[in-house]
Amino acid sequence: MVRANGAVSLRELARVVQTSEVTVRRDVRALEAEGLLDRRHGGAVLPGGLTRESGFPQKSHLATAEKTAIADLAAGLVEEGEAIVVGAGTTTQELARRLARVPGLTVVTNSLLVAQALAHANRVEVVMTGGTLRGSNYALVGSGAEQSLQGLRVSRAFLSGSGLTAERGLSTSNMLSASVDRALVQAAAEVVVLADHGKLGTDTMFQTVPSDVITHLVTDEPPPGEDRAATEMQALADCGVRITVAQVSPSDGGESASGGRQPRRDVPVPGPRRHARPGGAAPSGGGPLRTTPLPQDGRVADLAPRRR
Repeated sequence: MVRANGAVSLRELARVVQTSEVTVRRDVRALEAEGLLDRRHGGAVLPGGLTRESGFPQKSHLATAEKTAIADLAAGLVEEGEAIVVGAGTTTQELARRLARVPGLTVVTNSLLVAQALAHANRVEVVMTGGTLRGSNYALVGSGAEQSLQGLRVSRAFLSGSGLTAERGLSTSNMLSASVDRALVQAAAEVVVLADHGKLGTDTMFQTVPSDVITHLVTDEPPPGEDRAATEMQALADCGVRITVAQVSPSDGGESASGGRQPRRDVPVPGPRRHARPGGAAPSGGGPLRTTPLPQDGRVADLAPRRR
């Protein structure tokens, strides 16, 4: 399946071979150890190291439930009348589909997929950058895209990428895409990264956003046994990144029929460094995860930086 499609999700593999995702994950690890494939973003891809990048058709089938849950939570961060930038990617495309309901919103983007998702949203103004079309991810890149962002100032940038680590931050496999993402970051007061757990701990060639510039990470709950993702989340919290974690159920394929938000746990990080939400009480120090019930939609948890 990986050879035929270039990539496949763990969920799809489990369905085809009629076994659990836990078993598939263990088998994929064994195949990765033999150099037969690489684990990426909730699935597996053909081996290719730091330089290999899957195209849109492959990415669109990976971690779909996780991307849906992440997009649901990220959309809740956007306020009426706000101006934001949204980068290219399948997760940001999911976010854009949910932003169509936000009145008075202005969205600046270099992604044709994001623009298409908002094309019929009468209350949302969409501003496209210039640039050269990169067909593999339907994004505008190059000097034209970067120059069109000069002098722009918005409240938030919503970005995705190929990998995220505490050491290097967000990264991607393409130099032109990385350059435009850096320009998007320069235009924003806050940077929100959307990354499913499969990207945590993954490093690729070109850094786009250093970890000390990331304000907020929206991700999903790593499954049992995914120690790399859990370790990276704690390391990012130690860097001062605020982390919101979506809970993904096995049947999750989109928003609920009632339009309710996905369950979540929110991981605010104390300290003087960036953009704490008004009225939020800072935890008193390092320690285990502490949870408090939220009405209906989830729970709040504080993951404090560890004492050094």
